[in-house]
Amino acid sequence: MKIFVTGATGFIGSAIVKELIGAKHEVIGLTRSEAGAKSLAAAGAVVHRGHLEDLESLRSGAAMADGVIHCAFIHDWSKFKESCEIDQRAIETLGAALAGTDRPLVVSSGIGPLAPGRLATEEDNPRSDSALPRVSEQSAMALRSQGVKVSVVRLPQIHDPVKQGLITYLVSMAREKGASPYIGEGRNRWAAAHISDTARLYRLAIEKHEAGARYHAVGEEGVTLRDIAEVIGRGLKVPVVSISAEEAPAYFGPFAMFAALDMPASSVITRKRLGWNPTGPGLIADLERMDYFAKAASHS
Repeated sequence: MKIFVTGATGFIGSAIVKELIGAKHEVIGLTRSEAGAKSLAAAGAVVHRGHLEDLESLRSGAAMADGVIHCAFIHDWSKFKESCEIDQRAIETLGAALAGTDRPLVVSSGIGPLAPGRLATEEDNPRSDSALPRVSEQSAMALRSQGVKVSVVRLPQIHDPVKQGLITYLVSMAREKGASPYIGEGRNRWAAAHISDTARLYRLAIEKHEAGARYHAVGEEGVTLRDIAEVIGRGLKVPVVSISAEEAPAYFGPFAMFAALDMPASSVITRKRLGWNPTGPGLIADLERMDYFAKAASHS
């Protein structure tokens, strides 16, 4: 297949590009920078210039492809609502370009607080009472009425020894503030998956595409925030502390909306549907392998 990938030079996107090319697919990668163009060319992908707010670049990229994987997102927590709106317009634009065809669209979303207190499954719908403004999944599924063959990959904390999704920001804040906190007893859980397993899931999702399907890229069902805070504290040699929910906004800033979320999830249905079997290292293992002092030096 010829597959158009947005976010092709990002943490997850670059791994997807490598996985697709390794499976003999042709990749058209979206990038706005010269450095991104060079990395895509070096990986063997076709370079397509543009960005999420350049809707014409999205339309033309989709028009050239047999299928589309959308994994780009602007991770600016100070402008999270605006980033979500940009994402929504991008999804609608890609869908319009594929409407009435058999070409699949795979959209990225987050696990989020789908089912607090229990494991979320692929059959759980996004909560209508969620305070989070990201509506990637809702926007994607709305495209089905327009004849778009769309599916959704729900992402947990995707990790390797350098990046770990939302946890990357916890590490940065702990380094900056000299402490690694969790809220209350730290029993809230975040699902996780290794980057290599995640990239393979995206490939299977587009190869075996099933319109309307929701996939969970979950290798570990839930790692507690206390366990995460403790390994960060050991790595940075800073104290691990419990803070109250009232103290969280002052510490975390705009990120506080995520810090107390309970987001465990199952991937049983995904594994059966796609024949996907995660084999990569666990989240705590990757956090223990991080070079915290090298990262500290790079931020000084």
